[in-house]
Amino acid sequence: MKQLVECVPNFSEGRNAAKIDAIVAAIREVPGVYLLGRESDADHNRSVITLAGEPEAVREAAVRAVGKAAELIDLTRQTGAHPRIGATDVVPFIPIAGVTIEDCVALAKQAGREIWERYRIPVYLYEAAAQRPERANLENIRKGQFEGLREEILRNPGRAPDIGEPRLHPTAGATVVGARKFLIAYNINLATSDIEIAKRIAKTIRFSSGGLPCVKAMGVDLRARNLAQVSMNLTDFERTPIHQVFETVKREAERHGVGIAGSEIVGLIPRRAIEMTAEFYLRIENFSPAQVLENRLEESLRGADAQSPATLAALAQPFIDAVAKPTPAPGGGCVAALAGSLAAALGHMVAGISARKKSLAAHAPSLSKLAEELQGASKALAEGIDRDAASYESVLVAHRLPRETPQERQRRDEAIQQAFRTAVEVPLEIARQAAEVFDKLGQLEPMAGASMLSDVRVGRMMAATAARGALENVATNLEIITDAAFANRARAEALSLTSRILESPMAASR
Repeated sequence: MKQLVECVPNFSEGRNAAKIDAIVAAIREVPGVYLLGRESDADHNRSVITLAGEPEAVREAAVRAVGKAAELIDLTRQTGAHPRIGATDVVPFIPIAGVTIEDCVALAKQAGREIWERYRIPVYLYEAAAQRPERANLENIRKGQFEGLREEILRNPGRAPDIGEPRLHPTAGATVVGARKFLIAYNINLATSDIEIAKRIAKTIRFSSGGLPCVKAMGVDLRARNLAQVSMNLTDFERTPIHQVFETVKREAERHGVGIAGSEIVGLIPRRAIEMTAEFYLRIENFSPAQVLENRLEESLRGADAQSPATLAALAQPFIDAVAKPTPAPGGGCVAALAGSLAAALGHMVAGISARKKSLAAHAPSLSKLAEELQGASKALAEGIDRDAASYESVLVAHRLPRETPQERQRRDEAIQQAFRTAVEVPLEIARQAAEVFDKLGQLEPMAGASMLSDVRVGRMMAATAARGALENVATNLEIITDAAFANRARAEALSLTSRILESPMAASR
């Protein structure tokens, strides 16, 4: 698939599953469209459906969904906590692969014309597709909601739609169509039913009131749960990450004397957003990796059932396949470096989680320091994979040098010796780094959370194996070295590193 567009239409119905099923069925009728998710909320009385595919297929599916919603949803009888002006309230197109935001603008305009021509539902264009500056913001278009806009559109030319006649559809209202970057719909539930606190926090954090960039927020009354909610749209999660939003809301809630009951993601979220938030505890209710956009999309495109994310084995398989090939590199040295990197990564994970546990607060400074050091060690050892492969390649290159004349033979012999010196130095450095990881994991064990001791112990075993494996390469390559002084120094350090590991009690043996 060369071009890929996502569309996330929002429908003003979150209580009648049969109606949403019918809208989903209309979407599924279009070939080449992948249904990535559906979310419904009874308090908001709103459903969000996520679909993706090639541009024209997605456009047609979205338009058909608008038509089906117009048949089933009557705004004169609909109420809910979420603002709305249409049965299909908003239809954003988002570029994913092989398309630009400009392509999505054109797609939005075409979809808007189709919606008017087929169903006589007027259309407002927003975000990147906006025809007027003030309509870039969805809040401005929604002002007054369905009931207010229904009256004002008749007498105020400034409220006329961008496509269609200046009157709302009697029951389906109007639809807002546009193009935008990926948006995260993120809600934080406060441990209070006081809606005024949620509204004050929303005003503090939203950008339009001087708060966080790229954050839109409002207070919502979740009557069914007896909670107040700060409901937000994050329009650029790389500029204002989700964990920053969470921490800010938490701080503001504490100022008002209330806590956080939980948070939720509506629809899908990009993998990158989760990666940026991995160090923070968000309390996302019922979160699953299947909510990650890329994971769900990859499964759908492979024809899977879209219920489980890509496996971790798939991430490791390319390296495994490379090792298995009948070629000398990557070989034992690269595998040793990887083992050391994984050992450090385990330690980084354990130290990071432990540092955030209240029960281990006394160790927090030491744990944070260890987490930072182990993170650096993991990166350095991962880089050792390429350095080891490159050092072996230099040995092969040296052996291919011409040797027809005495001068060529001398240059070749010198090049071979230099290449083997490097082939000793690289795994020796890997062993050095792995031994450091081994020691740091030993420091970590007494401070780590009890549930993670097995991770620390596995890490120590991996680090020990990495060091000893790298030293096997050192010993093998030293056999070729003719520089006795260099060889003796390397053997002495190798012996010291081996003793350092063997003489230390292995945590796993306890």
